[in-house]
Amino acid sequence: MVVKVGVAKLGNIASGVMAELLLDERADREDMQTFMATSGTKLQPEDIDRVVSNMKAWKPDFCIVVSPNGVLPGPTGAREELAKSGIPCIVITDDVTTKKEWEGIKTSSFGYIIMKADSMIGARREFLDPIEMADFNGNLVKVLAGTGAFRKLQVAIDQVIDQVKAGKKGAELVLPKIVMTTDKAVDGEFTNNYALAKARAAHEIAMAVAGQNVKGCFMTKEWEKYIPIVASAHEMMKVAAALCDEAREIEKAGDTVLRQAHKKDGVLVRKNKLVAKFD
Repeated sequence: MVVKVGVAKLGNIASGVMAELLLDERADREDMQTFMATSGTKLQPEDIDRVVSNMKAWKPDFCIVVSPNGVLPGPTGAREELAKSGIPCIVITDDVTTKKEWEGIKTSSFGYIIMKADSMIGARREFLDPIEMADFNGNLVKVLAGTGAFRKLQVAIDQVIDQVKAGKKGAELVLPKIVMTTDKAVDGEFTNNYALAKARAAHEIAMAVAGQNVKGCFMTKEWEKYIPIVASAHEMMKVAAALCDEAREIEKAGDTVLRQAHKKDGVLVRKNKLVAKFD
């Protein structure tokens, strides 16, 4: 059986950059296929409608809806429209767990993965040019990968794929309900305690970046004040990425880097030694 996984990307967060790639890292899985529809950078109704109509036409077994601020009208409308068509949805978004509107999703049939470290970018024109945007996202991708957050996301989605392969569909699927805290991200990722400490620090710093960028983008009016604020947030993310590099180098020095790879049938195999066969 080939499982059809839809990926609806609305706007951009770092988790959306890698969502479908994490499921098929060598592009050789034979048990699933993905289809990605995107609204580009925008979250306007006409952009969302284009994504939803294309996703409905493809008829996936389930759909990942990834966006910043998943309680906004655009992402909310997209998942609700897909659900009306009988397509189970997993919401992947940044940290909106403090928002009152999020309570409705927690008690709904939607699955969710809240990536708390997938922090908002410093979107002030005087600071954010295309290169700064790309650099920030590159550092953020490294943090989500290096701390273990991406692995936990990938495993959670793989578990839904396995359910479809076992014959479950629609409302029968048990969808993930995960808030990706620091403890959740780093769990089981490291054998060296110093590497673990660095990864924990990286994830905590990345989560704190959002607060600085919210302050700089929405709470500070004077340009002389908000430019240093958003710049400092990007410096924080750079440091977090560097800590992830250091953590991985420690694990490499002990030849204990955890690798989990997909076989062609989707089965995950693992090892902790570089020159070794997978279990």
